[in-house]
Amino acid sequence: MDAPKRRRSATRARLLDGALEVFAERGFNGASVEDICERAGFTRGAFYSNFGSKDELVLALFQATTDRLLEQIGALLPDLANQPGTLLDAVLGLLDEAAGDTRQWHLISTEFTLHALRNPEAARALNRQRAMFRSSLTKLVEEISEISGMRMSVPAEQFVRLVIAVHEGARSQSLLEPRKLPAGSLERTFLPMVLTAVTD
Repeated sequence: MDAPKRRRSATRARLLDGALEVFAERGFNGASVEDICERAGFTRGAFYSNFGSKDELVLALFQATTDRLLEQIGALLPDLANQPGTLLDAVLGLLDEAAGDTRQWHLISTEFTLHALRNPEAARALNRQRAMFRSSLTKLVEEISEISGMRMSVPAEQFVRLVIAVHEGARSQSLLEPRKLPAGSLERTFLPMVLTAVTD
């Protein structure tokens, strides 16, 4: 990578890190582009040379997180493909690890989802990003099924949707009631049962 590209990449990374901090403190709607630039140590010009809007920046945060997660899951395949239950447990662990600060990430993703529900353009962009993530995760599930000889009675994409829905819902409950529902406990209890029910 040449020097200008390295500088641009470093600038984007600092803006993303700054945005994470500002969003966590002030919320998606409460944070301004100026706030993010000030935290990252850049001008508005640097922001808009990398991102067209706050929406685009949040989607870049989502993409960076999911790319990291998929890379980690892919690295697990050789060792765990013949143990689907173990792989599921590992994937659930990575879902939280990839997000870093779970509470911070949950706040950002929840607020942006609410924003997208009110804004059709943001909804289309978020749906595209989520669809790419689901597609990649579905391919991994299909690969695991093929290697292990496991057959699913439901489409792999529908199973992936369920895993994501359970994980996101359980994360919300765990953050609100950490003593009653430790992080990951609901998913690790019930998703293996679901996997067993839809496979032979």
